[in-house]
Amino acid sequence: MAVIETETRGHIFIITLNRPESRNAIDGAMAAGIEAALDTFENNDDLRAGVIAANGPVFCAGADLKAISSGAGRDLSTERGGFGGIVRRERRKPLIAAPAGPALAGGCEIVLACDLIVAGEAARFGVPEVKRSLVPAAGGLFRLPRAVGMAAGMELLLTGDPIEAVRAYELGLVNRVVPTTDVREAALALAGRIAANAPLAVQAARGIAARSVTDDDATLWRDSTQAIRDLAKTEDFREGPRAFVEKREPVWKGR
Repeated sequence: MAVIETETRGHIFIITLNRPESRNAIDGAMAAGIEAALDTFENNDDLRAGVIAANGPVFCAGADLKAISSGAGRDLSTERGGFGGIVRRERRKPLIAAPAGPALAGGCEIVLACDLIVAGEAARFGVPEVKRSLVPAAGGLFRLPRAVGMAAGMELLLTGDPIEAVRAYELGLVNRVVPTTDVREAALALAGRIAANAPLAVQAARGIAARSVTDDDATLWRDSTQAIRDLAKTEDFREGPRAFVEKREPVWKGR
């Protein structure tokens, strides 16, 4: 049985965690599988947006403690992607997390590594590491306060207590909350709205926006100006206005 399943729907790529009997806890095979799936996603110019979902009632419970206790803990990370093959991965394309159930510890950090989140009503988010004399070192220590604000972020990090999906939405962590059975399709619908846009423009916008909380304004102004200059050299830059004038849907080529 493949621990990572992939599927293509038009311009959308779906990555599914498939160890439901282990609450989709990350082991070496899953980390390698996620990295390989992201390679496929990033290297195929026809794929414009991605969704990462999971089979079973739990999105991801974090690291597989059995793997760690057996001495295989280092295999839970990859050289390029870090934990789960994803949390430190450099990406160009937007990725939507679609947790229908709990995303805890490293599972929460995988969600935080994505660009948008569509959550089911049964989803919960938390980093309980301090309850076991650990810290969420796969990005949670800084991505969580950035996502929900310092006050709420500190509370989550220092208590280790999880929050429900609706509270995550209120804090701005989650884009939308939907019935649990509708999570995947709602995420695909959002991905479809993104994939309908000019892919190079989407990638440029994502890349700069992702650095908006880390880079200074001078750098962001410079890179924004360079982005529009680069786009002006592409076929898609000419196709957008042409399609508008001709009153038709644009045909993007990604070049």
